[in-house]
Amino acid sequence: MIRPELAAHLRRWREVIAALAVALAGLWLWTRGGLFYRPLGAGVIVVAAIWAVAARRQMRFARDITAPGVVEVVEGAIRYYAPAIADTPWAGGEVALRDLTRISVLPLSGQPHWQLRTRDGQAMLIPVAAAGADRLAIAFASLPGIDMGRVSAAIAPGRDGPAMQTVWTIERHPRLT
Repeated sequence: MIRPELAAHLRRWREVIAALAVALAGLWLWTRGGLFYRPLGAGVIVVAAIWAVAARRQMRFARDITAPGVVEVVEGAIRYYAPAIADTPWAGGEVALRDLTRISVLPLSGQPHWQLRTRDGQAMLIPVAAAGADRLAIAFASLPGIDMGRVSAAIAPGRDGPAMQTVWTIERHPRLT
């Protein structure tokens, strides 16, 4: 009944649409009035707004899954499970968000990859088109001083830019005692 192009477009926006539906339910609660329903409705609207912003941010990172491996973001750690394929840059591994010092976008074989560097100099490569890589938007948003617009622009399809683009760094200074 629905054209395939429209169905694909709505599928892409489904989480944002769901958040807006919850916000409308919160607005309905708020209009019921009283000391109970107004604060409850306002709380639902606030939660739905936060959900909508996070869903929209994650949409910018969504890609068709064309690269090997799976990305997980669990309890402040980014995990990348990669297959053992000869002559590939993917090694998989785990990086704690608190240990990150630099995030770069590096094109390899014509496809963008995240390069995550840690305090001790280790690096992990994650293809932008890996399964679950869209969850990195939420993980990266928690980093201090990150510009998510710059991060999104770095992985935009068809971007022309330098071979490697650093999108976030943090200076770690030793604590003076």
